[in-house]
Amino acid sequence: MSPKKEEESNVSLKVDDVMVKEVITIDENSTVKEAADVMNKFEIGCLIAVKKGKAMGIITERDLLKRVISDAKNAHKTKVKDVMSSPLVVVEPDMDLEDAVKLMFQMKIKKLPVVDGKRLVGLVSLTDIARFQPQMMTILKQLAKRQTAPKSMKKVIDYYVV
Repeated sequence: MSPKKEEESNVSLKVDDVMVKEVITIDENSTVKEAADVMNKFEIGCLIAVKKGKAMGIITERDLLKRVISDAKNAHKTKVKDVMSSPLVVVEPDMDLEDAVKLMFQMKIKKLPVVDGKRLVGLVSLTDIARFQPQMMTILKQLAKRQTAPKSMKKVIDYYVV
């Protein structure tokens, strides 16, 4: 293999290569009704919950279903901080994408906030990764063969990877 080809095959994608840089946030003291309205407005599936500008948690569609709807909580009174997933599992922009996917499998999550130091700079989802790169598809397939995909990830993996 030529030195250039060998060099290209060793180049790994970083989280920064696929992350969404415009992350929508919501104050953790907002109601879940307000959070749902923001998600609907921007057509997104999650929001990063912040307190005085600092990322404290993440609220996802799944959180709304499991911790609000199924428990018949009042969406106008329930606060984001009471149903968000916390503490946040985060990655840095220069992390290898493969390592981010392994972390998602290990933690059974589909979305990772991206921080640079303490500053929120992006969000990477399993769907972003699956759509982005055939190389990542191979990695996802290998992971899915070695261990059972978490239930929350199975739909994305079956749709994009199989």
